[in-house]
Amino acid sequence: MYDGTGAPPVEADVAVDGDRISGIGPGLAEAGAAVIDIKGLAVAPGFIDIHSHTDRELLVNPRAESKIRQGVTTEIVGQDGSSLGPWRDTGERETSEEIVDIAGFFERLERDGTAVNIASMIGAGTIRGLVIGEDDRPATAEELAQMVALVAEAIEQGACGLSSGLEYVPGGFADLDELVALAEPLRGTGLPYASHIRNEDDQLMAAIEEALAVGRRAGVPVHISHLKAQGQRNWWKAEPVLHTLERAAEDGDEVTFDRYPYVAYSTGLTSLFPLWSRDGGTEAFLVRLDDAELQEAIEKAVRGKVAELGSWDAVQMTSADGEGLDWIKGRKVGALAQEVGKDPYLLLLEIVRQGQARIGMVGFGMSEENTAMILAHPLGMICSDGSARATYGPLSEGSPHPRSYGAFPRVLGHYCRDQHLMPLEVGIHKMTGMPARRLRLDHRGRVAVGAFADLVVFDPATVADRATFTDPHQYPVGIDVVLVNGEVVIREGEHTGALPGRTLRIGF
Repeated sequence: MYDGTGAPPVEADVAVDGDRISGIGPGLAEAGAAVIDIKGLAVAPGFIDIHSHTDRELLVNPRAESKIRQGVTTEIVGQDGSSLGPWRDTGERETSEEIVDIAGFFERLERDGTAVNIASMIGAGTIRGLVIGEDDRPATAEELAQMVALVAEAIEQGACGLSSGLEYVPGGFADLDELVALAEPLRGTGLPYASHIRNEDDQLMAAIEEALAVGRRAGVPVHISHLKAQGQRNWWKAEPVLHTLERAAEDGDEVTFDRYPYVAYSTGLTSLFPLWSRDGGTEAFLVRLDDAELQEAIEKAVRGKVAELGSWDAVQMTSADGEGLDWIKGRKVGALAQEVGKDPYLLLLEIVRQGQARIGMVGFGMSEENTAMILAHPLGMICSDGSARATYGPLSEGSPHPRSYGAFPRVLGHYCRDQHLMPLEVGIHKMTGMPARRLRLDHRGRVAVGAFADLVVFDPATVADRATFTDPHQYPVGIDVVLVNGEVVIREGEHTGALPGRTLRIGF
């Protein structure tokens, strides 16, 4: 048994009564009790995905197939500055008229049920979009006060932190003063300002310093989302950035980060284009692509971004909303351009226009050495940065990043067992007790008497991810049993259909 604290494992039985752990020790079986024989297997706290994008997906399929099968029992959503609400009116809501803020999202999940527990941050970009729109301009004093009030309201509704997405529209148009003001309602709660920082490549160090400055000025903890040094010419920066975070922690700053166990990231294809070209939203962006006075500058910026990644084959397209674009899914831009006999940039423009800029991509931008170093660092936690998918139905569409199916078993199998990157108990701590403490998820992330019975049973000798970039829709192996709030959701590796998950409102 691994208790989630980072301590070495012990041999013990675990007793569950209702939704809580009632006993730990030898010989706990009682007459009439249901017994699950896990001899020879490992039991650990259910995994907490501290950076998840399983928001709307639960409204499509509440079984959370690809996450619960990884052993994930709690998802932390509302990431990268984007949360389900607040929204102004039904015209801006893609899911349900009743979901107007985080409270409405929680109420919907409580009504319909979910296989996993859900906690949510409040998205700074969502709030900016509601109050200001998608324009690149400073907030007025009145607008800033309104945004701060919305953050405070979300915290009262149970949000577990504030997230920002500073490479995206409209969150990227916020300046330092705005970010500090939005983070200030977190002061005294212990909850973090979690940031997809402004730049993860050429300006990485400055972006890290900006995130730390928000925390210092607002008086709140800082959590860096999916820490990376992106692009071959920036790989050397990973070690200095880690030293910067270490020094900040030594100086008294509360600072942590998360990372997924892959060398490729996932985002929208428009992230290859400069932020200024996306000012005003999708319609304005598409108009700029046809503006003769801007085309040269846009092309230069895009080609520079691709050169930083290494080549056009570092860009793989994963999904597309436009009609007639199925042929691009799972294909790399360089190879596809050669196949059709077109310049890669011109092909990219055609695809972006046809898909109305709603194209997903993965970018192979990080080194394996840096990935291992970041995963093993004591300030770091494990995340997927992915969403719950399924091998059937609407969530089986496209060619998603394999992290949605394999992030947590990949750490347990590939990095802990095969590569000996860190002891198994340390890897488990990074996905259980550590995120629970960071987000004030009381009585979760531990195997302890009185804790909620979120538990995962796996075989340390066989646990492994199977999803790949070319064949991502594959569930992992070696995870036998998963309990959420005391109910069995995975038994013998298969979903039972149970939906015992809860919404986790962080109260003060």
